[in-house]
Amino acid sequence: MGTVAVLFSSCAVSRRAPLTGLLYTATKSPGFVTNNGGASKVGTAEAMSILGLVATGDASIDAAAKAAGISKIHHVDEECTAILGIIAKYKIHVYGE
Repeated sequence: MGTVAVLFSSCAVSRRAPLTGLLYTATKSPGFVTNNGGASKVGTAEAMSILGLVATGDASIDAAAKAAGISKIHHVDEECTAILGIIAKYKIHVYGE
């Protein structure tokens, strides 16, 4: 019973998800918007967690912007995916020039 409680305690679920499902989560949400015009480039960065015991990755806005060569950020979106609290991914999408 204790193992089940740990697996479903949302330890491996992103705290930033706007909604969290017990069995499965797949959400997208807005981060922020700036006054900078244009969004022809998209950069993505991600981090993941396994069982809530191991978490790795760089899901920073800076990493996503650098991945696409973006110096002027237009807007940012976030994406969270989790399955049974066993594996979770958090992605940040940066749009800009």
